[in-house]
Amino acid sequence: MASNEPSQCCTIGVKHEGQPQGKMITIGKTEAYIATPSSSSSSSTPNPTVAILILTDVIGHAFPNAQLIADQFAANNYLTLMPDLFAGDPVPLQRGPGFQLQDWLVNHTPAHTEPVVTAAIKYLREELKVQRVGAVGYCFGGKYVVRGLGEGGGVDVGILCHPSFVEEGELEGVKGPVGVAAAETDTIFPAEKRHRSEEVLKKVGVPYQFNLYSGVEHGFAVRADLSTKVAKYAKEAAFLQAVQWFDTHLKQ
Repeated sequence: MASNEPSQCCTIGVKHEGQPQGKMITIGKTEAYIATPSSSSSSSTPNPTVAILILTDVIGHAFPNAQLIADQFAANNYLTLMPDLFAGDPVPLQRGPGFQLQDWLVNHTPAHTEPVVTAAIKYLREELKVQRVGAVGYCFGGKYVVRGLGEGGGVDVGILCHPSFVEEGELEGVKGPVGVAAAETDTIFPAEKRHRSEEVLKKVGVPYQFNLYSGVEHGFAVRADLSTKVAKYAKEAAFLQAVQWFDTHLKQ
């Protein structure tokens, strides 16, 4: 494997302050959060031919932290879509003592999740006429960014933030650029998995970049404690890494 399975650290974090500006829509039977660039966005004119698909960690699309990230991408002139990967059954942020992540995962396998991702990409390309799709995956969602970068997967450019569940064979199949934001302390994506992923991507021959953020743990790009200076920096830097990666590789 290029990264290990999710564990307890995937379900712990801090809720961030702010009022999400996007809206909920429905794609088939799946709810999704969509954030649209406005005329007051930070840089010139929005580009309707490109979009970003956010594939979340196990906390899901309704988590305000994730919605605020989608809004930030929209503020950088990217139409951003974030579907509910879990059919209304996300993991609680601070789950109770009786919660067992492995039991929950039984109902959230690729057979459950892949159709949601495929439908979201189809919606972007066919309904919204998007020509190029960038995808960013946090933890659980990272696996599906990698799969989407495979032949016929519909994703052109990817960013992985502290990914989990990624199989080495999946990573070997990517056809587009891959950026990675990794935590110094991460039992799911530890140094040996990170180094092996570098070797695989070098062999595959696609553009790749690995940024390692010290002083933070798995989940920092979404659930960091922003009252901590180092964590706040890492979270913001990982977002800017993603924007720069998409600006370079997604826009044409």
